[in-house]
Amino acid sequence: MHLLERDIPDFRLMHGPDPLPAFPPGAPLPAVSKPMSARNIGLRTAGTNDMRFLRALFHALKSEELPLEHWPEPFKQAFLDQQFALQHMQYVDRYPGADFWIVEHRNQPIGRYYLLREPSRYHIVDITLEPAWRGRGIGSLLLDWAQSLARRHGAAGISLQVDERNKDAQRLYARYGFVETSRESPYIAMQWKTAA
Repeated sequence: MHLLERDIPDFRLMHGPDPLPAFPPGAPLPAVSKPMSARNIGLRTAGTNDMRFLRALFHALKSEELPLEHWPEPFKQAFLDQQFALQHMQYVDRYPGADFWIVEHRNQPIGRYYLLREPSRYHIVDITLEPAWRGRGIGSLLLDWAQSLARRHGAAGISLQVDERNKDAQRLYARYGFVETSRESPYIAMQWKTAA
């Protein structure tokens, strides 16, 4: 069992009487960059079997962001499960053409990367890494790879939204040329444009 999942009770993700919607099929996965390969970082299409890992990843992220330490454990688990289900449904409903990828290191899941690739523009829906893998250059590799793809395929640029509380992510995006375009708390919209 994966490290993040070991303390999470077994469960079946449900929305009312029905399972959560499946991920859209997405487009064929492009080859990863040489720097990614050199560090044994890969991507694969997310599937139903990844839901347990993705739920644990979401729990780890939100447990850091939200003041839940004084909540009784069953209530905290139920709340985070509900929020994960709502986010998943929003992503697959709003971005049916996006690629939903699992980030791997030596074939073990360490994060998720959701990227919408349209001919005119790209949009990073989500990048989330396990706590142990943050600050180790993986986000930089993923951003650099997406920018290379956008240039190669003639997209005008890449947009994203970042939580205004996530200063580390904001600094990372700024280093890669993303600039703020609007702000609607708690999110900041940012955009990177390919060179003319």
